[in-house]
Amino acid sequence: MEKLRFMLIGCGRISKNHIAAAAANHETCELVAVCDPVVELAEKKADDMKAAAGYRPAVYADYKKALEELAIDCCAIATESGYHAAIALDCIAHGKNVLIEKPMALSTADAEKILAEAEKQGVTVGVCHQNRFNAPIRQLHRALEDGRFGKLVNGTARILWNRTMPYYQQAPWRGTWAQDGGTLMNQCIHDIDLLQWCLGGEPDTIMAMTGNYLRDIEAEDFGSILIRFKNGTIGIVEGTTCTYPKNLEETLSITGETGTVVIGGLAVNRVQTWNFAAPAEQDAEVEKLAGTDPKDVYGSGHNALYADYIDAVRTGRKPLVSGEEGMKGMKIILAAYKSQKTGMPVKYDGLSFSTLDMESKDVKIG
Repeated sequence: MEKLRFMLIGCGRISKNHIAAAAANHETCELVAVCDPVVELAEKKADDMKAAAGYRPAVYADYKKALEELAIDCCAIATESGYHAAIALDCIAHGKNVLIEKPMALSTADAEKILAEAEKQGVTVGVCHQNRFNAPIRQLHRALEDGRFGKLVNGTARILWNRTMPYYQQAPWRGTWAQDGGTLMNQCIHDIDLLQWCLGGEPDTIMAMTGNYLRDIEAEDFGSILIRFKNGTIGIVEGTTCTYPKNLEETLSITGETGTVVIGGLAVNRVQTWNFAAPAEQDAEVEKLAGTDPKDVYGSGHNALYADYIDAVRTGRKPLVSGEEGMKGMKIILAAYKSQKTGMPVKYDGLSFSTLDMESKDVKIG
């Protein structure tokens, strides 16, 4: 079977994970092009691919030119968040499968349009929520599927990180309503995805309190969310970029009638608590899991995410993190933003909202 031909669009902070994932999956995919308006960044990634996989992809400043000139099967989109939807729709219109970094869009309307257009074109949409592939997370989800928790009560996601002003100044789009959102949309979305995936994936009502306390940005640097799911469970989110003096934790906890699990570490990769009323074979597997942190908060899940996505494109099935799945965490956050703006609980179903509906005054404290 021929390899799938990938193009990477955007060669910034997260692109190294895409280079590594393409190299790790070299038997099933080939990275034929890397694109960035800052050509020097694309040249560097082409060199990195040469070092990792023994070949050098073509370099483009304009991905649209690459779409016209090259035979491409899949486009991996890793640009600034505010461009994800427009680029995805452009690639879909050219009949390409798309793998979109989080968030897939900054509005419900754009996300819905991506799904609708992909359906029309018969292409596959995937979203990069790579932490679903962490071994401890997979074991947690297996325990949920096996009913080991009994009746679920609640889950909590805590993301206590540090992002100082140089982080935002390095890339001025960060922390803006037009291109990003705040700590919930940028830093917390992976854990919100895990929370909804573990608690049933069907939110009912969202209530949020957020604020901009310390960072000179438009959006929030602290956010808290209460999520009631249709099955009755409660999700709690606490996220900030104001933790002093460095990242403190990224933790997911799930509590049920007969089980409690806490997974922490640098990138939700370490089992901290694994307690169940009844033992099971998987407990021995969990004990053997390595406790080594990845190099950074992006974790090591992109390799497995690529493998799953490639198989999905080839077989016609949905990837584990499909467009529909990727939309859920984004939509919870948009509901949280609407709740902050209005001071009211927000229903998940039927939500129509965008980060562009927010203003600095909606979150400014003091």
